[in-house]
Amino acid sequence: MLGPLAVDVAVPLAVYYLAHKAFGLDLVASLALSSVVPAVRTVVGAVRDRAVNGLAALMLAVNAVGIALSFVSGDPRLMIAKDSGISSVIGLSILVSAFGARPLMSAGLKPFLTRGDAAREAAWDRLSAGRGRFCGLERRFSAVWGVALLAECVARIVGAYTVPAETMAWLGTVMLIAALGVGAVASGSATEPMKELLDAEVRADCEGERPVPAPAAA
Repeated sequence: MLGPLAVDVAVPLAVYYLAHKAFGLDLVASLALSSVVPAVRTVVGAVRDRAVNGLAALMLAVNAVGIALSFVSGDPRLMIAKDSGISSVIGLSILVSAFGARPLMSAGLKPFLTRGDAAREAAWDRLSAGRGRFCGLERRFSAVWGVALLAECVARIVGAYTVPAETMAWLGTVMLIAALGVGAVASGSATEPMKELLDAEVRADCEGERPVPAPAAA
């Protein structure tokens, strides 16, 4: 789960510092080079999977437009602010889905809580099919992450135009990590009760099982 995050966050930051500090490239060129890594990874993934992922296409488009506008205008702030476009779309989509039938974050949360156990997966399916507390907690989980990502988006845009660009080159990464940390902590208010409900559902299912009587001998 952390592999793609390391590629899209840590590697571009390292490329930026190497280009700007070690090789003396200007700020716009250094930021443009740092955006190439996630763009290349997106293209490679699309070619490998032979399918175009909507989110991947959005990331590629935002990177391309951000690089082009930054070179045309010579303004590095556009390069820094472009990532907020991705965060805003993802965050808004997650937040809206929290009020729909299928919260987006549930797909990633289910394997984490069920741990590949068939009984827990069956318990999840039963609980999520209803309209009780479990479904409300699913929605809360997605809502928390949607708000966290939207807050990061707003903070990055404000920072891009109020904080020196060289500072925002690394501060933007700190903001993203902070948003992920806040989301992880705050979403615990949903994941812990969901885990307890799953445990209770599995126990109830096990206690309700009865051995099937053997057929009578002919």
